[in-house]
Amino acid sequence: MKQALMGARIFTGDGFIDNQALIINGSEIFALLENDNVVQAYPDAEIVQLNGGILAPGFIDLQVNGGGGAFFTNDTSVSALQTMLDGHRPTGTTGMLPTLISDTRDTHQAGVKAVSDALKQKMAGVLGIHIEGPFFDMDKRGAHNAKYIREIEGEDLDWLTHIGDAKVMLTLAPEHAKPGQIRQLVEAGVIVCAGHTNAHYEEVVQAVEEGLSGFTHLYNAMRPQTGREPGVVGAALDTDTTWCGIICDNHHVHPASVRTAINAKPKGKVYLVTDAMSTVGSVQKSFTIYGEEIFEKDGALVNAEGRLAGSAIGMIDAVRITHQDVGLGLDECLRMASLYPAEYLQLHNQLGRIEQNYRADLVHFTDDFSVTATWVAGDFKQH
Repeated sequence: MKQALMGARIFTGDGFIDNQALIINGSEIFALLENDNVVQAYPDAEIVQLNGGILAPGFIDLQVNGGGGAFFTNDTSVSALQTMLDGHRPTGTTGMLPTLISDTRDTHQAGVKAVSDALKQKMAGVLGIHIEGPFFDMDKRGAHNAKYIREIEGEDLDWLTHIGDAKVMLTLAPEHAKPGQIRQLVEAGVIVCAGHTNAHYEEVVQAVEEGLSGFTHLYNAMRPQTGREPGVVGAALDTDTTWCGIICDNHHVHPASVRTAINAKPKGKVYLVTDAMSTVGSVQKSFTIYGEEIFEKDGALVNAEGRLAGSAIGMIDAVRITHQDVGLGLDECLRMASLYPAEYLQLHNQLGRIEQNYRADLVHFTDDFSVTATWVAGDFKQH
């Protein structure tokens, strides 16, 4: 059964179009055509009236620690992944990389198995996995538990380079990788990012030459830029081939710093992430990691020491803040939430655009950034 989505302004990934309907056929986008031609062209299509607002490609979040009350590192199960998807879907997220924080190798391997099982079960919202840690710099570990921080060992390389078909993003501190280790990971298909790192500029450049391609939550938990030492931030902004994820929640990064990054990088190389924890999509406002309570305070998540410990936003919030507070055009904000992360995962031939034969991952939201409906591989849900 075809559906005709009508009545909203449509953002295709390239730009906005008006007075057109989007036809979806099962799990795929089928056509765009003038509203007046819908009934004649597709008389049997189910008409879905959206009554204004914007219909856009569904949001893709490459750093999601938890949601809906589930925290992935604490519960490495397929059911926890579904809970996270359900928790984030009302914020417009239709695809994600569930994220593991620093923990034991056994925990990380269990998380990878859960994601592999979810993919086998055709859980469309799971796009792969993000393993954040434990190969970090101790001084930049943030809320990650010190007892898990360690160097990369041969056994780590063995299993990380043989995960299989799942998209794998690994965040590490490049100064703690031995020469050749990053290249080995990248050649096996792992997307390697710098994060929780105190590396000097030259060390990051060397890692980029080995294939490191991204920076996790730019500005946070990394050596800052100064005039004499560009640091990790300077390397991130100076390398045209690399990608930067950024948390736009008005807590992790100042709007001026977001603008600086966007102006410094080639268009399309900065994408939005939430770094969300289990409170998103849940009534609970605190949870436990490493036996320590993390609680929401003034819209941020902090531990007992007052350190930031992930965010309390969904992707629609990141889009709104980037548009209203950073001052970026809505079209670019939407690309940062969908097209650009799809490109980084090399899934841009099926996600991130409203285009024929693309997967029907969609979000509809009102002019005041309230999500009213989502589609994941054509599966429709009102919010």
